Amino acid sequence: MDAVAHNRKALRSFTFTLLSDGASDRALIPALEWLLREHLVSDFQSQWADLRWRHPPLRGLADRIEAALTLYPCDLLFIHRDGEGEPRERRVREIRESLPGSSAVTAVCVVPVRMQEAWLLFDEAAIRRAADNPQGRMPLKIPALERLEELPDPKKVLWSLLAEASGLRPGRLRRFSPAPRIHRVAELIRDFSPLRRLPAFQLLEDDLKTVLAERDGL
Repeated sequence: MDAVAHNRKALRSFTFTLLSDGASDRALIPALEWLLREHLVSDFQSQWADLRWRHPPLRGLADRIEAALTLYPCDLLFIHRDGEGEPRERRVREIRESLPGSSAVTAVCVVPVRMQEAWLLFDEAAIRRAADNPQGRMPLKIPALERLEELPDPKKVLWSLLAEASGLRPGRLRRFSPAPRIHRVAELIRDFSPLRRLPAFQLLEDDLKTVLAERDGL
């Protein structure tokens, strides 16, 4: 066993927390878990920082980060902000400036170009299964992978694909709710490696590798 493998084997189990823009964004967790399995030979636990019950609601990002670290203690904090057309560098700067001064905080920025649903639009089988119609044969207009970061409204595209994949007639389709199925799509994807062709996902993986290497002392 080489030195890198030995050090990674020696890592203790740890916990990561995802602090996201909204509740639907906890669908990012399967992708983050996949990345950790790709780069870390160790057990880990994941948790989503649910701050919806806080009254009054937390407004600023700095307050939300502080609450997440207090209520959901962890070894690694993923902080998600949708790009929504803003340059990634601006979102990363907003996150970094909101972190507490303590050097004990290990954080990784998660910044999809538009919104996190774009990272779920590449797996047709997962979309069909999440729509409860895995054997459906109706054609789905899955966007080309290279275009995912250019879509102005990935959530709308995913909702439309789920509705189409369901194969339901118009009467029943009115009662079809795509929102909770977004999490199911994420859970059903087993391989997120195609996303490595997207710059935003590449940067996330690079940042995570840097953090893990520093943690390992490599």
